[in-house]
Order: sequence, then C-alpha cells, then structure tokens
Amino acid sequence: MPGVKSPSKVRWRQVLAEADRINQKYLLTLEASISKHQTDEMQAKNLQLVLPRGLHKTYTPEQQAWLMDLSSFTDLVRERQDAA
Repeated sequence: MPGVKSPSKVRWRQVLAEADRINQKYLLTLEASISKHQTDEMQAKNLQLVLPRGLHKTYTPEQQAWLMDLSSFTDLVRERQDAA
C-alpha cells in the first residue's frame, strides 16, 4: 500500500489508519530529515519510507540503511506486477 502525505513528519500515521489491514505500507515523500524517533516508529509499524536518493543524506547513517529510494520502490512494484 503506497501513501503520499505532506508534511510526512506530521501525517504519516494517517497511512496506518487508512490501510490498517495491509501489512506492509510504503510512504513516498520529499521530506528531509524526519527524526530518528519517528522513523523507528515507522519501521516498527511496517511503514517503509521511500524518498529520492538525494534526500537520504539528510538522515543519520542508521536511518539511511533502512530508507528505500524511488528506483528500488519502482523495481519492487514491477516485480510484484510481473508475478501477478
């Protein structure tokens, strides 16, 4: 389940409520440097943050290891679409 929210720092929890029956969710954003506390919470709730590779540098190294870039996200969508 992909979601797009602005600003993500504030509204990301809406994706959880909107897709509560879907296990893995993806949040596409252009938001730089969301706090580690919030990204830890996203990770715990199976909400994957997806953003352009250029914005990854605004996050801590630990956060960067978890972030997904747009290219990886579109590859995942293609793989799943081809498998269906």
